[in-house]
Amino acid sequence: MNRWIDRCCAGIEALIAAALAVMVVLVFGNVVLRYGFNSGITLSEEVSRWLFIWMTFLGAVVALKEHGHLGVDMVVQKLPPIGKKICLAIGHVVMLYIVWLLFQGSTAQTRINWDVTAPVTGASMAVVYLSGVVFSVLAAFILMLDLLRLLTGRIAESDLVMVQESEEAVQLQQILGSQDSTVQGDAQQGARK
Repeated sequence: MNRWIDRCCAGIEALIAAALAVMVVLVFGNVVLRYGFNSGITLSEEVSRWLFIWMTFLGAVVALKEHGHLGVDMVVQKLPPIGKKICLAIGHVVMLYIVWLLFQGSTAQTRINWDVTAPVTGASMAVVYLSGVVFSVLAAFILMLDLLRLLTGRIAESDLVMVQESEEAVQLQQILGSQDSTVQGDAQQGARK
C-alpha cells in the first residue's frame, strides 16, 4: 500500500511541476508580449490562477503524506508513548472532521458553480472548487491510513509526532544527519586501513 501511495505522490509531484512550468510560460510570455509587443495572452492570468490553486491543494496532499506540515510539538515530544498516541489519534480525528467539512463545502460550491463560466476561457468555474474536493478525498484517505496504522500498532515511536517544529529545524537535522554519515564513513574507511 505504501508503494502505491508513494507512486501516487510522485505522480502528483509531476503534475505540480508541469503546472508550474505552464504557469511560468504563461506569465513570462504574457509579460514579454505586453511590454515588448503591446499585446498579450488573454487567458494567461485566469489559467495561471487556477493552476496555482490546484498546485496548492495537491502540494498539501504530498506534504500531508510526508508529514511536512508545520506544527508545535514541544508538549507532545515530552509525553510518554501512550500520550503521544492519544494526541496523534485526537489530532487525526479532528483533521478528518475538518476535511469532511472542506469536502462538503467544496462539493456544494462545485455544484453551485457548475454552470457558471469563467469570463475569459469560458470553462466552468467548478474546476476551481473541484480542487477542494480532490484534496479532501485524498487527505481523508491518507489520514485514515495513518490512523489505522496507529490503531493497529504499526507506527514506530519515532513517527508518533507527525509535524515539523520549523523548517530551520528540519534543515538542521538534515545537515547534521549528513555530517554524521560522513563522519561514520570516514571512521569506517580509517578502520579498514
